[in-house]
Amino acid sequence: MKKKILSSPSYLPDTIGVPPPLLKERGPGGEVKSRTIVHMDLDTFFVAVERLMNSKLIGKPVIVGGFSDRSVVSSCSYEARTFGVHSAMPMKMARMLCPDAIIVRGDMDQYTRYSNMVTDVIAERAPLYEKASIDEHYLDITGMDRFFGSMKWTHELRQRIISETGLPISLGLSVNKTVCKIATGEAKPNGELEISRNRVIPFLGPLSISKIPGIGEKTYRLLRSMGIATIDTLGHMPPEMMEKVLGLNGLVIWKKANGIDTTPVIPYSERKSISTETTFEQDTIDIHMINELLVRMVEKIAFSLRKKQKLTSCVTIKIRYSNFDTHTVQQRIGYTSFDHVLIPIAKELFRKLYQRRMLIRLVGIRFSHLVTGVQQIDLFDQTPELINLYQAMDRVRLRYGRKSLVRAVGLDGADEDEDD
Repeated sequence: MKKKILSSPSYLPDTIGVPPPLLKERGPGGEVKSRTIVHMDLDTFFVAVERLMNSKLIGKPVIVGGFSDRSVVSSCSYEARTFGVHSAMPMKMARMLCPDAIIVRGDMDQYTRYSNMVTDVIAERAPLYEKASIDEHYLDITGMDRFFGSMKWTHELRQRIISETGLPISLGLSVNKTVCKIATGEAKPNGELEISRNRVIPFLGPLSISKIPGIGEKTYRLLRSMGIATIDTLGHMPPEMMEKVLGLNGLVIWKKANGIDTTPVIPYSERKSISTETTFEQDTIDIHMINELLVRMVEKIAFSLRKKQKLTSCVTIKIRYSNFDTHTVQQRIGYTSFDHVLIPIAKELFRKLYQRRMLIRLVGIRFSHLVTGVQQIDLFDQTPELINLYQAMDRVRLRYGRKSLVRAVGLDGADEDEDD
């Protein structure tokens, strides 16, 4: 019987007759690309920091979150997970599952400080790194094997982080972001795993499709209803069918199931910021009006943060007096993108900065030291209702425009200029 060869889709050049397990990443000219990517993830990060500050928590079930029943779990230890507790679970349910758990409110300032300590160690040694969130980093160390063994160098970096911070951290090393992130998950807790190119497909194949980054609960249920349980099964599905069922995201997931991910490691810079400022038509000392303006400005750029899935850990206020003297003050904070957290900080910084009682020409605000993340990262006193409220408000703004839903003080606000 002759073997039937299907024509290759346009998005996979030069793959006619090649089974999915043999597909490799290719550059613009069709050449096979070879990269060495590392994913480093701090294990139960919030809990680990709490244990550094209180050794009595070591070995015990620990839950980080708010104390009220309406709060949700922000993080939990492996000991608590054995009882079925997990992040984003209502605290009331977590208490029922693990009544002996020690509940800690959490301290985002401390978590931010330790996160920056880890970043500093990585920045000092890695040729190219990306801070993907408060507790994870990607490193591109392509070519380093010509001078050092890639795994040896990565192992030594991990040991340096553990030595300097006291935090447990796991890592995965492989050919792209997807594979190394999955490898990190398999290496946890506090382990390391290398997946070479020829081991990618055998490694991925038997794993659950839930291990693929980007597959949420809804997509997982849909794929399971189609009889797809393992990555191997998903990788052998016709890509055209995946695209038909899930759109362009279906094609992305299919590629990841076949070990294909060309997403680059984006150089991380603490200098990235988002800001806005207003120059008044007439110089003013109307403090009430300026405070209302600050509310509008915070509301505007905090929404921009959430839209871009960013969190800030530094707030800067700027004022320019009528004589053009310009002054700034800033404050480091725990990572957040919540309006109600940032507004009082902005107001207090302005109060501290405005001391000369001169007419003001310009007011500005900047959020900096950004990392990728979503507002749910700070859940200690946030209820599910509050999280849902922010998400609902942002959905309205995304559909009808930012000004479609604002606080009362923003109704008469003028437009401000935004600089990214």
